[in-house]
Amino acid sequence: PIARWTQDDVDAYVAEHGVLTNPLLMDGYASVGCAPCTRRVLEGEDARAGRWAGRGKTECGLHG
Repeated sequence: PIARWTQDDVDAYVAEHGVLTNPLLMDGYASVGCAPCTRRVLEGEDARAGRWAGRGKTECGLHG
């Protein structure tokens, strides 16, 4: 199942099938959410560390 894919599996699928990706992924955003809740991931951080950074949340909640 796709839930068990590694990042290498995802990258291979994207390359093989020509899947369009968000340009922010190549600009240091390892996980992209909404604009006010997303920042670049720093070296050594988990890929999702840039989501809801400093907000004590794990879901957007529509900015509320």
